[in-house]
Order: sequence, then structure tokens, then C-alpha cells
Amino acid sequence: MTLFKQGVSRRGLMRGGIALSAGLAAPQFFVRGAGAATYLNEPTGSTVTFGFNVPQTGAYADEGADELRAYQLAVKHLNGEGDGGMLNTFTSKALEGKGVLGKKVAFVTGDTQTKSDAARASAKRMIEKDGVVMVTGGSSSGVAIAVQSLCQEAGITFMAGLTHSNDTTGKDRRRNGFRHFFNAYMSGAALAPVLKANYGTDRKAYHLTADYTWGWTQEESIANSTEAIGWETVNKVRTPLGAGDFSQYITPVLNSGADVLILNHYGKDMVNSLTQAVQFGLRDKQVNGKDMVVVVPLYSRLMAQGAGANVKGIFGSTNWHWSLTDAGSQAFVKSFGAEYGFPPSQAAHTCYVQALLYADAAQRAGTFAPCELGKALEGFEFDGMGNGPTLYRAEDHQCFKKVLVVKGKENPSSQFDLLEVVEEVPREQVTYDPNIPQFAGELGPCNNGA
Repeated sequence: MTLFKQGVSRRGLMRGGIALSAGLAAPQFFVRGAGAATYLNEPTGSTVTFGFNVPQTGAYADEGADELRAYQLAVKHLNGEGDGGMLNTFTSKALEGKGVLGKKVAFVTGDTQTKSDAARASAKRMIEKDGVVMVTGGSSSGVAIAVQSLCQEAGITFMAGLTHSNDTTGKDRRRNGFRHFFNAYMSGAALAPVLKANYGTDRKAYHLTADYTWGWTQEESIANSTEAIGWETVNKVRTPLGAGDFSQYITPVLNSGADVLILNHYGKDMVNSLTQAVQFGLRDKQVNGKDMVVVVPLYSRLMAQGAGANVKGIFGSTNWHWSLTDAGSQAFVKSFGAEYGFPPSQAAHTCYVQALLYADAAQRAGTFAPCELGKALEGFEFDGMGNGPTLYRAEDHQCFKKVLVVKGKENPSSQFDLLEVVEEVPREQVTYDPNIPQFAGELGPCNNGA
């Protein structure tokens, strides 16, 4: 596509931001009934401040950079700059590109470092010093769960970025938190029929798994789904986040009797583990009379770019892809491409949508108070934001929409055209009861923080 060019300057990252006044009042953090405020960080001036907390360093930094680009594009559209993007296709027409509730949107940013402690510290600074009414972002479920808990305690709305662990809207769900991204259970439900059709029912799988909440729940979900179609799980091996060198974990796979390697890795970890598996000759090996195959349950275009030709023919799932032809997706692709010179990733899409959904809920509720705003999101059904008709379920604040099964392209036309969508799985196929054992949890009471 001629619209997209390679590279973007650091200065380009910061376009669309609004400078914050040095006179912003410091909020009363964790203090109830301070002054006349009816909720924590109630804005009194002409702007309202959002907090964008993304991994600018660490194993998921590529996703974080695209998240930040998307958030800043969302701010431009909310403030009436640019072409409006998905505001033109969103079925809710509460927002008109005039800010939110009569206030221009400003923002501050933080670096989660893909570490829970750093992410909490960054979010706490935004709440205490910058007066944000919401925090959004992140590309790690460990980070998301930690920050969601902090926001619940503080009385601030949390709009999760990339978080795929079942626990985020399962046992660790919180009333002040909302997730647009799909989860590990949905990946398993979407992938299993496709894997069965392509590789049969007689397979032996070996899991390499990132050793934190996301990896654990993806491993469980994919193992359950593949065992249900007849696959045998040979082994499950945990690997540290950001390991870099995965050779010590890949070598045993070659002698395990497994004919499928399932990489429960994301970001640079997936790029490194897949690249090293290919270098070790794993994809050229035959086991049990079958060609050895690799599955990457959670894919992204950014990961595919990093791994290059190694992704060819490999199946996985993704939340969204820029090649979708619905009006919302194409409006976003056009806006993002014009701004940055290349197509957006699923990380960008998720975070852009979360910013717009938050603003829309505030506009419909007539307030930024988390409890009233939350009611506007609970049970909210909408369309025009990609992936078809979408529901924010009230019981657990999990978003339900189509899930995409994708495969690495054999003959890509560009550095961005590396994945092809092989199936758009309807939301009915990936919907589950919110209280099944692996998801059972309590939202608890809402907290306005003041």
C-alpha cells in the first residue's frame, strides 16, 4: 500500500498532544471526602487529563510504541483534529469531536517497563501528581492486573490495553476495570477447530510458556482446547520473561517425541524463541511420521515483522488485523497510516478503541465519575469499531466480539503484509459463562475515590 512508508520519527510520536498547565492541582490521593469533589481528580478547568501507561522499554516495547501512537491519534480525534477516524463509524454518536463534556482532552504518559512494580509506580504518579481521571495501557497481563488493582483502590477508571490472561476479567476482575482485548480462553476456542482441520487429531504438543499470569492461563486454555480435539500434551516448560536466549528450552523439544511446539510467548520473546527454534531445524524435522509444526496462540503483526520469514504457515489468533474490510477498521487504518506512514497493529487498535470508549461512556453518563461512567459501559453494545457487533459484558467487564485466526503468509507483498486472516470466528463460539472455575471472581463495589 503506497499509503504506508517505513519508519517514524520520535517527534512524530508526540504530535497531537496538548501541553499540560504547570498549575494543575495535585489530587487528594486515597482521601475520601476532600473538599467539594464528588470523585477523585474531578476536573475543574478547561481540560481533562488521561493517563497513557505503556511499555516504552522492556520485552513488549514495540507494542507500547504503537499503543502510544494510537492514544495520541485518539486524542486528536476527540479534540476535533484530523479526519475523525472511528468517530465517523462508531454507532454511538455521543461524541462530536469537541472534546469530552465540554473539555479538551490532555494526556500524560508513563513507562511500565513491562514490570508490575514500575507500572504501579507510574500509574500512582499519574493519579497523585497529574490528576488523571483514567489510566489506560499496558501490554502485559501482570502489569494490567497490578494497575487495575491500584486504580480500584484509588477510585480511578482503568481501561486495559493488551492483556490476554483469563485472570484480568476472571479471578482478578475489578469493578473499576474494563477490557476490550480478547483472552486466552477465546484463543483456544477459536484455534482448536482450525488446528484440527489442518493437523488432525493425533498430535503430541510441547508447550514453552512465559512464566507469569498470561502464560499460565494461555497454556491452560490451549492445552484444554487441543486435548479436547484429541491432542496429547507431552510437556509444559516455563520460561522467564525477557529470556533472550531460548536455546536451552528448545533443545529438549527435539528429543521429546512431540510433533507440535506451542509457543506461549509474546513480543520479543516470541520473536526470539521462534527464530531460534527455526535455526535449530525444528521446522524441518519429522516426528511420528508427521512434519513438526509450531503454533503461536497469540499473534501480532509487530511480532510477525520481528520474526520475518519464520512465521510462514504458522497459525495463531489475534484481536484485530489491519486488513479487515469493515468500515471502522478501514477508517482507523486510513487515519493511522496518514499520521504515521504504516498500518496499525492490534495493540494500536485496542488502545485507540479503549480511549474512545472511555470518552463516549463519560459523554453518555454526563460525568467522569467512575461509578456512573462504569454503568454506561456495563452491558454496552456497539458496532463500527472493528470486529463487528461488540458487547461489554456487565458481569465481568469483558468485551465480546469476533476473534481472528491468522496464519503467516507464504508470499507477503510487503513488510507489513505478513499475516492472513483465515477465519473470523463469531463471538458466540468464544463466549463463556463468567463464573466457570477458571474465571470465577468478584467485581466488588465501584470506587469513586472521593
